[in-house]
Parts: sequence; structure tokens; C-alpha cells
Amino acid sequence: MDKLDLKSLSLDEVNNLVIDLGDKAFRGKQIYSWIHEKLVDSFDEMSNLSKDLREQLKERCELINLDVVDKLVSKEGETAKYLFRLRDGRVIESVLMKYHHGNSICISSQVGCRMGCKFCASTIGGLERNLTASEMLDQIYKIQKISGERVSNIVVMGTGEPLDNMDHLLRFIKLISDENGLNISQRNITVSTCGLVEKMKELANENLQITLAISLHAPNDTVRKELMPIANKYTIDEILKACEYYFQKTGRRITFEYSLVEGVNDSREYALELCSRIKGLNCHVNLIPVNPIKERNYRQSEAKYIQKKHRRCKHAILFNNRYREDAKDESGLCIL
Repeated sequence: MDKLDLKSLSLDEVNNLVIDLGDKAFRGKQIYSWIHEKLVDSFDEMSNLSKDLREQLKERCELINLDVVDKLVSKEGETAKYLFRLRDGRVIESVLMKYHHGNSICISSQVGCRMGCKFCASTIGGLERNLTASEMLDQIYKIQKISGERVSNIVVMGTGEPLDNMDHLLRFIKLISDENGLNISQRNITVSTCGLVEKMKELANENLQITLAISLHAPNDTVRKELMPIANKYTIDEILKACEYYFQKTGRRITFEYSLVEGVNDSREYALELCSRIKGLNCHVNLIPVNPIKERNYRQSEAKYIQKKHRRCKHAILFNNRYREDAKDESGLCIL
């Protein structure tokens, strides 16, 4: 019989398990606290449980733990990349980023990815498997234990398409934001997607308070198809309608991620076209220099050009068509 993945269970599910084992329900909250507050790696560390209960838990359940394979720290010490090994030997990456407003962790949601975005190294080998909620959680738990610092923001933007792993993603969000665990506010959680329209609507219907980030990377479908195969299934218009639905259901501002690829999507005309497409939508645009990979010949836009485009388009915050008069260009759009 397969063992229960205890770290992926909700508090109610843990309580029911304890009752099923013949113990009192309050033991469930103790177990849950050991896992999600004290971040223990083994049943033997749960010192306020009887030895008999711990042995029963070992027999029925497993605690999923990731092993640190490598850690790379930036020269400034503000960013640290972690390479984790899963139980099946596969590896994933997570990143800790330290800011003045708090610590953020970017986690992976899958091993590999099947979306095929041409500028992304994570998708070259295709999708190997989804990560469980416990494997997503333990990226955060391990980094918090290693760094000794509290995590305040989470970005699900590492390897994988999160909405392609919806069930585990939703369970992860509810566990990490549970007041009986790390209690990270849903408003401090960002989930990135390349634009799976049906899944975006499904996520909206969950009425969570997370931020939805769209990997857009183009102002029109022609350019987007050149970069992202998913553009052959969903048009930008369909994605924008799903964004409007998400905002209507949650009241949460949308973020558009736009990786600048030299000579492909970084022209002034494309910047204006993008602003025109998203005009009126409560949103934020984040411009990112593309990360070059050896398997592709895409190059970053020059730094001076990026700065110029930042002035024209970055953080184009379009709140209900209210624009600063001194920030308009000839198109009439806000270009903060």
C-alpha cells in the first residue's frame, strides 16, 4: 500500500488520519505544526507525540524532503540559487531573492515543461512529471531553514507551467497560506502562466487573492507564435478576456511578463502596440531582458535600448483608464 504524503495533507485531513489511528484529534494539529511551522524533516523530531503514534505515522505516512545538491550565491549575496534532488533522483531549481521589503522565493512546479517556449531552457527536454504540493512546499521550507530568514513572498515562476499542474498548485497555495502553517498571505503569492485560458478561468473561480502573472512576451499573435507554441492554441485576445474575468472575480491586478529579445519583440512600435492592447485593463507590465541559452541564438536587447523602452512602457499601470497627463505620448497612453 502506498504511504500517505503527510506534508500534502490539510489540517482537517491530518485530524481525520489521527482519529483513524485511534488517537485524539488535537494530535493532528500538533503534527501539522511540526511539519508546517517547525519544519521538521522526520517523525522522530515530533517530541510531544507518543512513540506509539510516531511508529504508526511511519507505517502509514511519509515525509517528503528535498536534498540540497548545490547552492550558488551572487557576489552581492542578495540572490541564492538552490539545486534540489527529489526522491526519484530528478533535480529542480529554486531561487532566494533578498529585497529591502522582504525575502522572495521563486519555486518550480514541474520537472521540465511541455509548453515549448523557444527562449526557455526548462522546456528543452519536455515535461518529466508534476511536482506534488509537498515538493513545492519543501523548496520553501528548506530555503527558510538554511537561510535562517523568514520568507515573505513566493513566486511560482521556476521550471514548469503551474496551471498545467493545477490540483497540486491549489493544494500548495492553501497549505502555504494556512494560518496554522507559515501563514504567507495569498496577496504575496504570484503564479505565472503562459496563458492557459481555461485554467486561468478555473483559477479565478477559486476566489484566491494571489497575483496572476501572464508570460506575454509579444504585442500580437504573429510575434508570439514565433516565440511561444501556446500562441497557436490561444490568441492574445482570448488571454486578455480571461485576464478581465480574473480581475472581475478577484479584484487582483494582472501582471504581464515581457522578455525582451533583440530584433524580435523589442521595437518602439511593439511597445506602443502592447500599450494599446492592454489599455483599460488593471495591470502592470514587467520588462525582462531575455536570459540567453546555448540552445538558442536569441540575444538580450542592449541595456541603453531597454532603459529607453522602460521609459516608454515599463510599469504601464493602467488603472481604469486614469492616466497622468504628463506621462502620455502621442498615442495617449500612460508610459510610466
